Amino acid sequence: LELDLAESIACLRYYAGWTDKIAGQTIPTDDLNKLAYTLHEPIGVCAQIIPWNYPIQMWAWKTAPALAAGCTVIMKPSELTPLTALKLCELIVEAGFPPGVLNCLPSTGPLGGAALSCHMDVDKIAFTGSTATGRKILQAAAQSNLKKVTLELGGKSPHLIFASADLDKAAEQAVLGIMSNMGQDCCGGSRIYAEASIYDKFIEKVAARAKEFSSKVGDPFADDTQGGPLVSAGQRDKVWGYIQSGINEGAKTIVGGKGWDGKGFYILPTVFTDIKPSMKIVREEIFGPVVAIGKFETEQEAIELANATTYGLAAGIQSSPFVLASLSTQN
Repeated sequence: LELDLAESIACLRYYAGWTDKIAGQTIPTDDLNKLAYTLHEPIGVCAQIIPWNYPIQMWAWKTAPALAAGCTVIMKPSELTPLTALKLCELIVEAGFPPGVLNCLPSTGPLGGAALSCHMDVDKIAFTGSTATGRKILQAAAQSNLKKVTLELGGKSPHLIFASADLDKAAEQAVLGIMSNMGQDCCGGSRIYAEASIYDKFIEKVAARAKEFSSKVGDPFADDTQGGPLVSAGQRDKVWGYIQSGINEGAKTIVGGKGWDGKGFYILPTVFTDIKPSMKIVREEIFGPVVAIGKFETEQEAIELANATTYGLAAGIQSSPFVLASLSTQN
């Protein structure tokens, strides 16, 4: 929460600084009888549909730039986390914003989200969430008033570990890259590929880090807790289904893979090895504390494995020297 809140405040302050810097240009011409200039105008009514995994930060990311550009906003929070948006919109009123500038519409996706997507008076819609829902929004926007659409959809982000990397640091960052927020992050590094020559040593270090993280999963209000429950019973069951799928398809669990003993929507961090590209845990977004680790022999193979996905959101490379990372990034 501390990180989420700090970054949300920084986002609001950043875009507040843009409010007096959004201006057009006067363009020189060779005809003194003509005036050429550009004019930046607000798009209009912006519908913003946000997910549940970072409810404060998502609200800030969607609201701040729209307001700074002079647009009005209809905010539809996730039905799983509506209270954050409602409270923030109360603060908007307290801050003195005119009525109608920012509106909060708590609703389900099939009801409120669908209505905003096809509404003829909504000029733009921005959505963060699943790829399946993004497709529906894009279709509704096209079939209504061809409203502008911005989508941030799912991810199956690769994390490449080369033999030249600092393996202790790489293991630490690989675990945090997928276990932070209990894997409920669209940029989470859920596919790790390590160079074959250091693969065994690397997975030992990842296993040790993941077990350490698992020992600190529990009460989210405790000071020493690193991981709490998932957002809902439905999400817990979905992630558990993927873990079972990985086991059934022949992947090896070196950490986790067992149910939670006790109350709450918990999933213990799970690390799979001996993976194949055809496995569901390798192909599909899980959105939980589950990571699949494979190996590669050459840089070209690493790039091909990293790019073997329908998603395209984030990626990580750990290596030394920097030249190698730079070369891989270009591919």
